[in-house]
Amino acid sequence: MPDFLSFIGEILWGSVMIYLLLGCGVWFTWRTGYVQFRYIRQFGKSLKGSLTPQKGGLTSFQVLCVSLAARVGSGNLAGVAIAITVGGPGAVFWMWVSAFIGMASSFAESSLAQLYKEKDESGQYRGGPAWYMARGLGMRWMGVVFSIFLLLAYGLIFNTVQANSMARALEFAFDTPKLVTGLIAALVIILLITRSLKSIARMMQWVAPLMSLLWVGASLLISLWHAVEVPALLEMIVRSAFGWQEAASGAVGYTISQALTNGFQRGMFSNEAGMGSTPNIAAAASSWPPHPAAQGIVQMIGVFIDTIIICSASAMVVLLSGHDTEIVTHSGIHLIQQSMSLLVGSWGAGFVAFIMVLFALSSIVGNYLYAKNNLYFLRLHTRSNVWILRIVTVLMVLAGSLLSLPVVWQLADVIMALMAITNMTALLLLSPVVRIIARDYLRQRKLGVQPVFTARYYPDIEQQLAPGTWDEPPRE
Repeated sequence: MPDFLSFIGEILWGSVMIYLLLGCGVWFTWRTGYVQFRYIRQFGKSLKGSLTPQKGGLTSFQVLCVSLAARVGSGNLAGVAIAITVGGPGAVFWMWVSAFIGMASSFAESSLAQLYKEKDESGQYRGGPAWYMARGLGMRWMGVVFSIFLLLAYGLIFNTVQANSMARALEFAFDTPKLVTGLIAALVIILLITRSLKSIARMMQWVAPLMSLLWVGASLLISLWHAVEVPALLEMIVRSAFGWQEAASGAVGYTISQALTNGFQRGMFSNEAGMGSTPNIAAAASSWPPHPAAQGIVQMIGVFIDTIIICSASAMVVLLSGHDTEIVTHSGIHLIQQSMSLLVGSWGAGFVAFIMVLFALSSIVGNYLYAKNNLYFLRLHTRSNVWILRIVTVLMVLAGSLLSLPVVWQLADVIMALMAITNMTALLLLSPVVRIIARDYLRQRKLGVQPVFTARYYPDIEQQLAPGTWDEPPRE
């Protein structure tokens, strides 16, 4: 089974995903007028008034924090270590590239999720890839396929990845039995996921920034402590990315391939740009200013924070420690702990375990919210089905604490690729709509007015939207 999953994963990532990721990101970078470079200064304006609850949805800041809570997980720690182990230091460079390119894809998918959102029976906004496939493309069947992939990924497999890394980290630092970790984590998760969406969002707007600052702050202090070594380390990352260090050995092609593949693979697993996950929560926001592009910009910044800041923090810990990354083949979380211990002392492993617990638990809660959202699309959101999802989530946390990590990562890679292929196909088909959204937003900014999306200006789009979702509000 592991060999079969590895074979499928290599085909999907080596022959399909790399080109699709690059192509989709470059395409939307061009179609949106280089959105990740031109609109980044609009981030603050898109969060204006975001701490004030909005009618019918979450605030932009709450949605950003929930999406960060879901993004920031084992991929930011164990995933980065695995990428460096397999692809060398150059994998870090390609993770950065995947983030900058992926920001455009994230803008596209989150803007579309905002555009095609609708209200449920309780008045809460719902939306995501399944909705823009159904409304924007008129392909509900495609939305159903995507929802099934997402339920498999976020209701099952990804939770095992998070639980596995958490259990391994606690076992390494404190000799905590994996079963004990699984049982306690399952109890905490069931207490969290039985809360309402708004209640979880209010909690995450505090938890997500705090846990991110703790890890980035620790890495920054270590980098300042070893400031003399940082320039050489950055040079090594760039040289390794293009195989310049290995040119004499004749292994350039293999090294570049490994670095690029693993950098993109782990980068995407971490920031989820183009995968179709974060649009599920992006649609829940009452975007301000009232324009789909505003939420696209907010989620685009989430990709930057996740990969360029948090993943880079992990990479600095591993590379500055001088640890031999080749001695760890799969247990990336152990490599991070060993590296931290070499840098700060024996308490470093325990600190990493604490951070991993925060990352994993918050990510599992975010995964549950994504899965539950797609039950609404499938019209299966009965009380009994929601409880089945909760029970399955808890069981996956328990199982993930005991499963072998290579199998879990291989399953995650395959299902992630299938999700992304489905989502990016829809994104490319809807790229004319993305261009309209981006140009409309930028035009109004250039005129010096608050952007407001007026659906009646675009009759073809207006007839696809849920009634009343984009009624024109008064301008400030």
